[in-house]
Amino acid sequence: MAEEAKKKAAYDDLYSIPENMTGQIIDGELIVTPRPSRYHVYAASALGSELGPPYQFGRGGGPGGWIILIESEIKMGEDILVPDLAGWRKERFPSFEETNWISVPPDWVCEVLSPGTLRLDKIKKMRLYGQNGVKHFWLIDPIAKTLDVIRLESGRWMAAGCFVEDDKARAEPFQEIEIDLSNLWLERTK
Repeated sequence: MAEEAKKKAAYDDLYSIPENMTGQIIDGELIVTPRPSRYHVYAASALGSELGPPYQFGRGGGPGGWIILIESEIKMGEDILVPDLAGWRKERFPSFEETNWISVPPDWVCEVLSPGTLRLDKIKKMRLYGQNGVKHFWLIDPIAKTLDVIRLESGRWMAAGCFVEDDKARAEPFQEIEIDLSNLWLERTK
């Protein structure tokens, strides 16, 4: 017996998920994941706090010229992705759109890995970011305490750096500042 064709997910399907979940549409499938752990959120928030002042606001000797957002909806073709952090050079960012999603692929994306989203982030989403011309992709693992920096070259992802634990990173496209990775890790205490 032939298998029934799956209905392709539509944007309106995102309204049907529980409030404590995150929804994305990838390859026509509605993917629903629980809100991230405190280690995940801490790493993403801390990184946003490191990058925002110098790159979004030009403070502390930073160059400015970026828009950096946390958990924004980005439409890439028929896919709706929600990266942990995304950054656009100001001149590329659409400041007004009629939709909730942003229609222009970012220049930089950061995904914070969780056991439940690791394959999604490293396989499906990474492929889509590359296909849509995202130039820089960071993967942060708050449990292993690592930062992988990857750049898109001629349509292929290439390693641009790997940093661990308390390294001081100057990582593209934000190499003008030094990021103390120890600030990204929430310590486990009893």
